[in-house]
Amino acid sequence: MITLGDVVRRQLHVPTIAAVRDVAAILAGDMPETAAVLFYGSNLRTGETEGVLDFYVLTAGPPERGLWPTVSYREFDLHGETLRAKIATMRLTTFAKAAAAQTLDTTIWTRFVQPSALVWVRDPATANQVAAAIGDAAKSAARFAAALGPQTGTADDYWRALFRQTYAAELRVERKGREGQILGFDPGRYAELLPLAWTADGIAYRDEAGMLKPDLSPARRNALLRAWGRRRRAGKPLNVARLVRAAFTFEGAARYGVWKVERHTGVAVPLTPWREKHPILAAPGVFWRVWRARAQTGPKTV
Repeated sequence: MITLGDVVRRQLHVPTIAAVRDVAAILAGDMPETAAVLFYGSNLRTGETEGVLDFYVLTAGPPERGLWPTVSYREFDLHGETLRAKIATMRLTTFAKAAAAQTLDTTIWTRFVQPSALVWVRDPATANQVAAAIGDAAKSAARFAAALGPQTGTADDYWRALFRQTYAAELRVERKGREGQILGFDPGRYAELLPLAWTADGIAYRDEAGMLKPDLSPARRNALLRAWGRRRRAGKPLNVARLVRAAFTFEGAARYGVWKVERHTGVAVPLTPWREKHPILAAPGVFWRVWRARAQTGPKTV
């Protein structure tokens, strides 16, 4: 009989391309306290290197104080191309706590109920810790999906209801229907995952030809809705605080910013020493130059 743990371990050990593994090894080598490196996002799904590679570096030690994770952007010249990576760094103990919904934060269990790959790990014991945390993320997501979704519906109905709510709570700028893109990549995975996560979390359910009905008592449903309400109210302030913090601490922010500008507008913006040192102060001038260049003659170097 397949369990949630089986699905999680299968997912975490999905093959990844050499470029991703090489970047993960560099990141791990740069920080002696690194315990594990997770790779996730659209590039995991496509197996391509175009765009930005998304990594979570999990480190040893007690839970950090204050906001987390720390975010940075780096570029690597490997395999004859420039690889761009966004790196979030946090303690493994904090990651596990957040994945189990023991904090008001929703970002960890929302992201890691989606596919991720364990591309570097210190030892087997740590691999087991990471797998347990990913399993807890699935249980957290499934638990709230049971309360936020319909009384009866398909697995897809529950996941869509959950992602719509979490996108709104997290102040994420997502196109309408983004949850459909996520679920549509591997619908069979999510259909398999939901009942397994409910079972692992002690939630009984009925399955009538693919129509699921979780067995939540009125008291438990109300408790989950109250818990979700606290997270919804805290979500936007938490994410605004993280954005403000990142604006002043994001390592490589200027380099990331000019790459994003050129990628989305076609206007190449030189990375001057002043822009690199003062990305916040430089932003209005960059936006003005981009707007003027596009308004006058279309994309060009400014």
